[in-house]
Amino acid sequence: MAIKIRKSYKFALRSSFLITVFLAALFVVFLFLNDQLNWLHFVMFTLVCFGVCFAIIQIRVERFIYRRVKKIYDDVSLLESSSFSSKPITTDMKTLIQEIEKFAEGKKIEIDTLKIREEYRKDFLGNVSHELKTPLFTVQGYILTLLDGAMNDKKIREKYLTRANKGVERLIYIVKDLDLITKLEAGELKLDREDFDIVELIQNVFDLLEMKAAGKEITLTFDMEYTTPVYVNADREKIQQLISNLLVNSIKYGHPDGTTEVSVENLVKNKVIIRVTDNGVGIPKQHIPRLFERFYRVDPSGSRKEGGSGLGLSIVKHIIEAHDEKIYVESEVEIGSEFSFTLEKTKNRTS
Repeated sequence: MAIKIRKSYKFALRSSFLITVFLAALFVVFLFLNDQLNWLHFVMFTLVCFGVCFAIIQIRVERFIYRRVKKIYDDVSLLESSSFSSKPITTDMKTLIQEIEKFAEGKKIEIDTLKIREEYRKDFLGNVSHELKTPLFTVQGYILTLLDGAMNDKKIREKYLTRANKGVERLIYIVKDLDLITKLEAGELKLDREDFDIVELIQNVFDLLEMKAAGKEITLTFDMEYTTPVYVNADREKIQQLISNLLVNSIKYGHPDGTTEVSVENLVKNKVIIRVTDNGVGIPKQHIPRLFERFYRVDPSGSRKEGGSGLGLSIVKHIIEAHDEKIYVESEVEIGSEFSFTLEKTKNRTS
């Protein structure tokens, strides 16, 4: 596409005016000294002088600047800058400088964003390799031990195969979570919305996690007795996973003889808020902004000791965002944490 030029006459006009004033003043002095002062001659001289100066300056400067400005635009076009390629070339230096500064600022933001993404990519790959490495090496160690002759002993064979199977299960767990979070982030996972009783769903999760909670001597309970159903409209399976992830976290970081309490409250006319509150170890304030990042751990050694993929809270965040809802966190060290999220109440039933 041919490059258009947007001309500027400011420089030529100002320069011509100054030169004309100077020459006109000189011309008046010359005529006055020779007693030949004629105002008609003066006006004609001034107009001719201004026109000639303007033409020479405009043509010369325009060619001089245009060649250099065109090179700048040609160089910039190699960067596929739509902000430049879509506009005509200007020979006005002030406008040109503003456009280049705006372009440079945009590129700086773009470069900074790419650097952040590159760091995030490096962290993510490092975390994935670390999370997969541990169970892989564990499984490999048990299998190699069995191949070295330990499988001839029935008790050792069963023991090591059971442990190797647990390692494989952990790998499958991590891969499934990675697959789910990738689909959630890419928007490929469609929600199967339906109306269901959130109280009943929470009770089902309590039942599923009863043994795990009992192992840590933690009580899972509601804040009150809910005698009537509270119907919401959401993806039942995803919300069950969300609540399960939050409760597993509260069990993992809870104190023995602790309590995890869930409440369901009306927020506004068409919203409810579900709160998951525990009296566990709590989260230091500096970690809260990064809680929902993939593989982010407040206590890396302790977290890995407890197991899990390191993706639980990140999945929670993406499930909530897929529902166009919000999630909130409040926590105090050694006092406990509260995770709360909103859901849409069903329109055809009342709570």
